[in-house]
Amino acid sequence: MTAARGSLAWRITASCLLVAIVAVGVAALVSLRLVATTARDVTADALAQQADVVAAQLDDAARPVQGALGLRRVVQVLQGQGITVVVLPDRRDTATGPVAVAVQKSGAARAVQGTPVSAVVDVAGTAYLVEARQAPSGAFALVRTTDVGPLGAGVLRRNIGVALLAGGVAALVVGGVVGTLLARPLRRTAAAAHLLRGGRRDVRVPVQGPSEVAEVAGAVNELADALARSEHRQREFLLSVSHELRTPLTAVRGFAESIADGVVEGPDAAAAGRVVVDEARRLDRLVTDLMELARLEADDFSIDLATVDLVALVGDAATVWRARAAAGAVVLRLVVPAEPVPVMADPRRLRQVLDGLAENALRVLPAGAPLVFEVRAGGELQVRDGGPGLAPEDYAVVFDRGALHARYERRRPVGVGGIGLALVHGLVTRMGGTIAAEQAVEGGACFTVRLPAP
Repeated sequence: MTAARGSLAWRITASCLLVAIVAVGVAALVSLRLVATTARDVTADALAQQADVVAAQLDDAARPVQGALGLRRVVQVLQGQGITVVVLPDRRDTATGPVAVAVQKSGAARAVQGTPVSAVVDVAGTAYLVEARQAPSGAFALVRTTDVGPLGAGVLRRNIGVALLAGGVAALVVGGVVGTLLARPLRRTAAAAHLLRGGRRDVRVPVQGPSEVAEVAGAVNELADALARSEHRQREFLLSVSHELRTPLTAVRGFAESIADGVVEGPDAAAAGRVVVDEARRLDRLVTDLMELARLEADDFSIDLATVDLVALVGDAATVWRARAAAGAVVLRLVVPAEPVPVMADPRRLRQVLDGLAENALRVLPAGAPLVFEVRAGGELQVRDGGPGLAPEDYAVVFDRGALHARYERRRPVGVGGIGLALVHGLVTRMGGTIAAEQAVEGGACFTVRLPAP
């Protein structure tokens, strides 16, 4: 029962019912007073006309017997309509109770002297209409309440009650139908979401219904596509990392077994040891990058922001990278402004970003190609190269883990595991900056890092 009450269909039905009740209630409150007043005036006019007709019918005072008989017949007809006839003066007390009080308070006795009386008298909270007229055989008064008759207040209350009930029933029916129709596409969307949670990625929801519901369905479909793409990239990344791990592990194991079995001795043992050390360093580098990349998404990842002079930091890095570039016959150019360029960053992480971009470029640069470190005012750092660059479609996925590794590992030197640029992107983002990739004017790739001002 609780689940049913929490459903959209139930809420829409309840809302329609509430709106119908409130609408009928407000209409009743506003119109009841006006309708009751109008009904009373119409009833009073009708009673006055009946009194005039009765007075005209009782026209023969010289024939009292016939007049009395006529009066009795008229009294019977009027009593059938809920009207009480009081003969004036009422010496026999034919009127008793509230009717007698109403006749007395209205001053109906004046009709005996020929003065017509029309009055509305309140007796114990009930409104009584009194119409008194003179007749040839005496005077009489017609008395009725405003609660009876086709336009009486009681009838109005009953009619409003019927309208309220009809509105409630209509609201229940309409709300149930509308709620069911609106909830149906949402139920389909919820079912698709449950299937996605269970591992299905081929689930699609028809994009139909109201715009909001269709938008939700479209978002679920996009989520399914994004999950499928993400899991595909993750599988490729894991395969790539597994391959990168297996290669040095195979070398380490092979040379270590050769040394342990005595197959490699003397000077050859030293060379085999150096291979083992190099491959172990490669493994350590891969594991370290993987751990850094995983920790980037954790809340406890250490970022110590401070004001950093971008010109000084890049200058220090250029001193180190100039020697490494020269070893590969690559020309390193440093372009910096004369004034300091302060930015808000973690100096250790920013140097890690610069080293990652430089190493990524230097790995593919041929002899004589340029490598450029440029600092611009406004907290902008560019690392450009004159290497082979990337295909236009590669720039959109250049920072995805392992996205380019599989494409280029057989065509050019690639990094360990294909996670270097993904790590760079994560570090820049955590420092509050942005990084973008495009083709460089030197012909290769250009990476632009923008950092916030202090």
